[in-house]
Amino acid sequence: MKREEFCAPFKGRSLLTWIDYTPEEILTFLKIAEYVKAQAKNNEVHQRFLGKTIALIFEKRSTRTRCSFETAFGEEGGHPVFLSTDDIQLGTKESVEDTARVLGRMFSAIEFRGFSQKHVEILSKYSGIPVINGLTDEYHPTQALADILTLKETFGKLEGLTWAYIGDGRNNTVHSSMVICSKLGINFTVISPKELFPEQKILDICKPFAEKSGAKITVSDEISLVKGADAVYTDVWASMGEEALKLERTKLLSPYQVNQKLMDMTCNPNTIFMHCLPAIKGEEVTEDVFEGKQSKVFDQAENRKHTIKAIMLGLI
Repeated sequence: MKREEFCAPFKGRSLLTWIDYTPEEILTFLKIAEYVKAQAKNNEVHQRFLGKTIALIFEKRSTRTRCSFETAFGEEGGHPVFLSTDDIQLGTKESVEDTARVLGRMFSAIEFRGFSQKHVEILSKYSGIPVINGLTDEYHPTQALADILTLKETFGKLEGLTWAYIGDGRNNTVHSSMVICSKLGINFTVISPKELFPEQKILDICKPFAEKSGAKITVSDEISLVKGADAVYTDVWASMGEEALKLERTKLLSPYQVNQKLMDMTCNPNTIFMHCLPAIKGEEVTEDVFEGKQSKVFDQAENRKHTIKAIMLGLI
């Protein structure tokens, strides 16, 4: 891969969701990720962010997102600045618009991990610099790209694969996964209780993408639809900010626990297990599946760093 192919092909743009990127552009990010991962494995040292700064805004706690952004940016010679809600006035004493305009004059880019999708959109609109969505209640685009890289590494292809998500069908991981799969021709099946089906809005967004790529989007409460899946994916039963619903969610989602019996229902010896982490073993997934040979959870975790570095290289 030539330097000019991966140095800021989308310079100045933001990544708020994958809705605004074409399949070809998403695959370009993936290509960059594969390239920088190979460089890392060869112990190559580069300084492509030398003289650059990034503001890392975190309203929600994080292990993989924070570590990925800080190490990827720092190793490339850039200076990441971590900003929690205890450090800045975002949306309280100072408006999000004003914070955006201040940060835009001081930083090369902004990462935001928080609750409101509207906030990350305002940061992008008013800052004048690239803004990367590290997670909101609606979307988790950096996780989705890491998952796609993991699928590509495992199967050597993407188009025509079947990804079965089991559990809470309304969360940010499901939304971003459905968008990226519908664009790349990956069949995406959501298996959850009817009370937790994805909103019609996200299905309507993905429908034209799926029609164009040939992907099949399925939503059902029937666990038997896991048959034939290449990847079985789950997440915690109560997302951050929903802890008060834990008992209700546990009652609803216990029948959808990913255990070895469910994995065997795929009738596919090559099925892999995926999870965005952190996991509560013994709840949404049993320990034997999480720790088993089919599990790719730590490949996904590592790929957060390589794909986030690729995103920053592409935008900054």
